[in-house]
Amino acid sequence: MSFSHGTVLNVSHVARECEVGRRTVAGYVEVLEDLLLAFRVPVFSRRARRRTVAHPKLYLFDAGVYRSLRPRGPLDRAAEIDGATFEGLVAQHLRAWIAYSGSDCKLYYWRTPRGTEVDFVLYGGDGFWAIEVKNAARLRPRDLRPLKTFHGDYPECTPLLLYRGSDRLRIDGVLCLPGDDFLRHLHPARGPIEGLRL
Repeated sequence: MSFSHGTVLNVSHVARECEVGRRTVAGYVEVLEDLLLAFRVPVFSRRARRRTVAHPKLYLFDAGVYRSLRPRGPLDRAAEIDGATFEGLVAQHLRAWIAYSGSDCKLYYWRTPRGTEVDFVLYGGDGFWAIEVKNAARLRPRDLRPLKTFHGDYPECTPLLLYRGSDRLRIDGVLCLPGDDFLRHLHPARGPIEGLRL
């Protein structure tokens, strides 16, 4: 299951890989959720203007546990594992913010069948944010495309990109923040980017 961390969970695909029945895998996923060892993030599809995928994403409950469980070999790139770790860490913090702030926001992600994806969507009466997580110290124009596509469909949202760099930037209307700044600033008494300045 560690290979599914931060990815779209296709139970049938996992069952084929493990050579077991689909129901067996579905049962194990439910056990992981019941024991609070994993959680699923559903697809955001409210007033969708384009088709979205149907399957949720799966995350293990802790980024450190993911790193220790994830098998490594010659074909595994460190950046791939680090990217999933960073994304999982952001997911943990967003879930904690929702729980402790008392916000009515729910956590989603957004993905089209063609692969355009925004890692997290926070949506509720308290606000609407689209958050992309990039495991890179420098940003490229293509890193902003998913957020700009989502913002085109949902102009009401606040697009936000978290990355491993050190500069706070605003590029084409997208606030780009160092991930550690964002995570340190996230507090139950305020909104996710309230008080963050360039």
